[in-house]
Amino acid sequence: MRSKILALSKGDEFKTLLSKRKISNKYVTIFFGILKNKDVKRLNISFVTKKKIGNAVKRNKIKRRLRNIINEAVKQISLKFNYSYLVIAKSSMLDNDYTNIKETLFQELKKIK
Repeated sequence: MRSKILALSKGDEFKTLLSKRKISNKYVTIFFGILKNKDVKRLNISFVTKKKIGNAVKRNKIKRRLRNIINEAVKQISLKFNYSYLVIAKSSMLDNDYTNIKETLFQELKKIK
């Protein structure tokens, strides 16, 4: 089965999303907005972890967790596929339990309209 997630690729896309709307909590900051010339049938999302958080192993663990949560959110929550998302992780993701992070992110994603 083909993945429903498509990563943002151009620097201009990141810059325009950073100027759009955002939602923040103790685990992540989510920037979202409508980008032109994007595939509406697939979810345009990118995950960013800063080097300040830790080494590559820790950063990749955070990205894997986020990717897994978003895959479940696509199935359970009606995410808007016309929006593009930029998810910036915070260092508190390493210390907390996966289920707590998942519940908090689901609540934040439901707020996006």
